[in-house]
Amino acid sequence: MASIWNNGISLSIFGESHSAAIGVVIDNLPPGKKINMDRVISFMKRRQAKSDGTTTSRIEPDIPEIQSGLVNGVTTGTPLAFLIHNTNVRSQDYQNVQTTVRPGHADYTGNVRYQGANDIRGGGHFSGRLTACMAAAGAVCGQILEEYGVYAAAHLLAVYDIHCNSLDTMSLTKEKLAEIRALPFPVINEVKRLQIIDRINQARLAQNSVGGVVECAAIGMPAGIGSPIFDNLESIISSIIFSIPGVKGIEFGEGFHAAELMGSENNDSFYYDKNTVKTKTNRHGGILGGISSGMPINFRVAMKPTPSISLEQDTIDLAQKKEVRLGIVGRHDPCIAARAVPVVEACCNIALLSAIIKQKGI
Repeated sequence: MASIWNNGISLSIFGESHSAAIGVVIDNLPPGKKINMDRVISFMKRRQAKSDGTTTSRIEPDIPEIQSGLVNGVTTGTPLAFLIHNTNVRSQDYQNVQTTVRPGHADYTGNVRYQGANDIRGGGHFSGRLTACMAAAGAVCGQILEEYGVYAAAHLLAVYDIHCNSLDTMSLTKEKLAEIRALPFPVINEVKRLQIIDRINQARLAQNSVGGVVECAAIGMPAGIGSPIFDNLESIISSIIFSIPGVKGIEFGEGFHAAELMGSENNDSFYYDKNTVKTKTNRHGGILGGISSGMPINFRVAMKPTPSISLEQDTIDLAQKKEVRLGIVGRHDPCIAARAVPVVEACCNIALLSAIIKQKGI
């Protein structure tokens, strides 16, 4: 299984959506770092399902049990292991898709890759359920990053045809980022928040789903972290972001919009703020040549619509080798982008801390 991410910090994620438990082992964390587990649990609650119709009705407590690597709230430097129990499974919902592949899912590719032995209940190891592990790891990394003055937050920028305000990275403070993290629903504009919630519920009632865009920003990242070509900071961030199920794209700074600009419009002018080098704008998203510039890191992530929808769709039955119609039953998010917000933030934390450790050896 390629369920190990190794880039300064090493993550190993195990379990399936309907197995007894899921978990994560985090290796190469610096020793002697204080970790507040109440804050870890609070972070993980941000990705929990809600009762407002915008998420699946499967609600898990997601209390990570420490197995190793943390003594008296302090990292030991050896692997930090968390176990998260699955307590609310309904495997019977997947009886009708044992051999009938679900459109948009990894059922067919997983069947080919693992010779039919893959666990399809709830998506098995391909499930978004595994992002609870990423949230736990990212919550730990976020607390360590704060010791180095680095703070990150993410919000829901768009859902289907409704677009919210982008973050003004030039005016972000750690207090503003804390306010964003504390939002009960991760949209920074109250009017747009209500519209987005309504749009998600409309999709649910229509037995359908919608996609969305998550924006993430981090301040305090020191200049000079990263390398050109293969080990660049954008690659490190992107490699873990694409581990989140449902991610279909990522862009940094101006991203694809930069292709519509002239060089004079896209370039950020440098200046001195006392003895610190800064840029007057931040179209580059805090990364130049794969190396951090010292300006805020900024990127956006495109999430596809949830593939599990109740509307009947055309597909195939692998056992009978024929075309069939399938309506998916079970508990599913009408918009996975909403719950992906803290996961994107968590993966940003992991990537940034990994890059710092890899380069500075802290």
